[in-house]
Amino acid sequence: MNQEIALASTPVRHFSVLLSATRRGVRLARLLSVQQLIDWELPFDAAAHVVAELAANAATHGHVHGRGFRLTLSVHDNGSLRIAVTDPRPERLPGLARPDTGDAESGRGLLLVDAYADRWGVDDGPAPCKTVWAELDPA
Repeated sequence: MNQEIALASTPVRHFSVLLSATRRGVRLARLLSVQQLIDWELPFDAAAHVVAELAANAATHGHVHGRGFRLTLSVHDNGSLRIAVTDPRPERLPGLARPDTGDAESGRGLLLVDAYADRWGVDDGPAPCKTVWAELDPA
């Protein structure tokens, strides 16, 4: 996990939506993010991949029956984009793939997040949840 400190600047743009922890919710997270970034006239390719992975993890590993996940996009005054996904399973912390994943079909999503993001990490809360975030600096 990238252990760098999260942005301390104030967001100048903010978008947040609560979605169902389903494949449909994951798809909507990606589509809504792309559209929001287009509206903000920001590049969206890398961000779309990060959103897809974080949302898929929330729906797969952070799912609690009857509860969804929250997607938040924030653009800060230095131009950095923060993508945050909050799910109701604080005890299920993400980590990079283990070397023994071999030919498994899953377990490598955070490697993509680590490749695309300049920083990423996990925060406790808001209680009783956890928030997995990634930051992309301007090109």
